[in-house]
Amino acid sequence: MAIATTDPTTGQVVEQFDELTAQELEDRLARASAAFVQYRRTSLEQRAGWMRAAADLLEAEAQATAEMMTLEMGKTVKAAKAEVGKCAAACRFYAEHAASMLADEPVDAGAVKAAQAYVRWQPLGPVLAVMPWNFPLWQAMRFAAPALMAGNVGLLKHASNVPRTALYMEDLFRRAGFPADVFQTLLIGSGMVEQVLRDDRVVAATLTGSTPAGRSVASIAGDALKPTVLELGGSDPFVVMPSADLERAAEVAATARCQNNGQSCIAAKRFIVHEQVADEFEQLFAKAMAALVVGDPRDDQTDVGPLATEQGRVDVEELVEDAVDHGAVVLVGGQRADGPGWFYPPTLLTGITKDMRMYSEEVFGPVAQLHRVPDLDAAIALANDSEFGLGSNAWTDDPAEQERFADELQAGMVFINGMTASYPELPFGGIKTSGYGRELSDLGMRAFCSAKTVWVGTGDGGRPTTAHAE
Repeated sequence: MAIATTDPTTGQVVEQFDELTAQELEDRLARASAAFVQYRRTSLEQRAGWMRAAADLLEAEAQATAEMMTLEMGKTVKAAKAEVGKCAAACRFYAEHAASMLADEPVDAGAVKAAQAYVRWQPLGPVLAVMPWNFPLWQAMRFAAPALMAGNVGLLKHASNVPRTALYMEDLFRRAGFPADVFQTLLIGSGMVEQVLRDDRVVAATLTGSTPAGRSVASIAGDALKPTVLELGGSDPFVVMPSADLERAAEVAATARCQNNGQSCIAAKRFIVHEQVADEFEQLFAKAMAALVVGDPRDDQTDVGPLATEQGRVDVEELVEDAVDHGAVVLVGGQRADGPGWFYPPTLLTGITKDMRMYSEEVFGPVAQLHRVPDLDAAIALANDSEFGLGSNAWTDDPAEQERFADELQAGMVFINGMTASYPELPFGGIKTSGYGRELSDLGMRAFCSAKTVWVGTGDGGRPTTAHAE
């Protein structure tokens, strides 16, 4: 795939970019390695100052940055502007909390026969981040902000269709005051990822993307004995029980499924409704989906813009056609509109069965599938009948049901009576084929840190007993 900015509303290429040559890539890796030697010794106070300056720039440039993202991948400008604000907030969060998150953690010195004992968190070095196009600024920033605050160096291999956003991030951190080469964008194709990851100067990797891409990176990193964090695909359940506020649940369901033009790993995709309220919820949900406005993402009245790539729309169409061919019923949407651009309408299907591809595959577009279940046990069983385990939603006012969902839904995140979202304060990540490791919160801060054990003796020659020797 060529590295280029292509307007999804027209399908026209706006600008193409040259890939780094072999020598240019070598120079960047060498500079990243050299930068880490000095950068890791900067104080947290200094890093926090630079990070706050980055937040200031993001806020000052929010409109232009939002328009850039809309041009590259088609999200609405209002959604893109909110994404910029979220990135600025994350920068400020880690600037404020890095010191406490990375503080030495004392342990019981007496128990280990020491005068002093503690865990010290230290940065690993240059980290490769392989990032997707759907939240082009946020998903890169939720790696970059904690990684840089921890003292690591970032190497961003962004998706090939958002090069302007990728280059903006490098420029942002440079203008904020971070030392040269502490954060670099690598304009390379996916075929070069293995070479970079195997390079001895690169010590770890993080990837947000498809499950196949995650398997590839995990395999390479495992062979090279390098740690990884993987945030992969999702087919999140959205369970509605009789005690739920159905009007509110249906309103949120439409937003959850069609946010970011339906292109979100944590978007609710499988709507599982208790049969007692299924008819009413179906009517409310269909009405909410049909009311969404599809159009120019630069228009403030638009709710759903185009899909980011032509192939992405083809993939969505094929999954819908397969479902219909196997007996699914289309309640809303289901057919692309004529005209330029890669638009696909909000679509609602019922009658989904296991022989349909979308039962087990992720649909990365504004397509919802509605299931009916007889009881709570069936709802949980269907929700868990997936290879994915990223996020999940449950709507119920029954405390006992809330506890069942919190305990039994097989997902990295459970949101009850609210839409799944990411917050700097909360760990973000999944289980099963949705990946492993966590971003955000203190776990994200420490994801690329070494937990160094420090044991200080009493000076009297004390040593561990035989029972505690390795």
